[in-house]
Amino acid sequence: MTNSGDNLTPTANRKLRIDELPSLTGQELGTSKRIRITQEQVNAFADATGDHQWIHVDPERAKDGPFGTTIAHGYLTLSLTVPLFWDLLDVGDAAQVINYGLNKVRFPAPVPVGSEVSASARVLSVDEVPGGWQLTAALTFTAEGVERPVCVAEMIMRYLGDIG
Repeated sequence: MTNSGDNLTPTANRKLRIDELPSLTGQELGTSKRIRITQEQVNAFADATGDHQWIHVDPERAKDGPFGTTIAHGYLTLSLTVPLFWDLLDVGDAAQVINYGLNKVRFPAPVPVGSEVSASARVLSVDEVPGGWQLTAALTFTAEGVERPVCVAEMIMRYLGDIG
């Protein structure tokens, strides 16, 4: 993936404390930076998952396919959740952040290789859990040149305080 911050350190402009999380309920968090999807990234994902379908890994054949180019795997798009979400929100005093899972995921449109993907987020709920807060957010992923969202998902994150 190519972006301005290739590590997993949150880079969000919105920074807050764990006790401020409940105030986010119902709020839009904005739109993340964009990450360009490369053929090399798609090929590496295919190798990692064993999904070598030609629509993803064969640019010559894909030229004559339904999209005129190779497309990213849906799960590759979904895997961008963490870096894109961390671009939106940083809870600096959380001792631990847990990707707790997903409620719903859909892939309404393909992501052409070479396009850039971003995500916007709206906080659906923030619920108290032992040791901290569980945040559920609706994510909408878009890709340049694609009219419909390329992925929609409800993501659940847990932010835990001092657990030591």
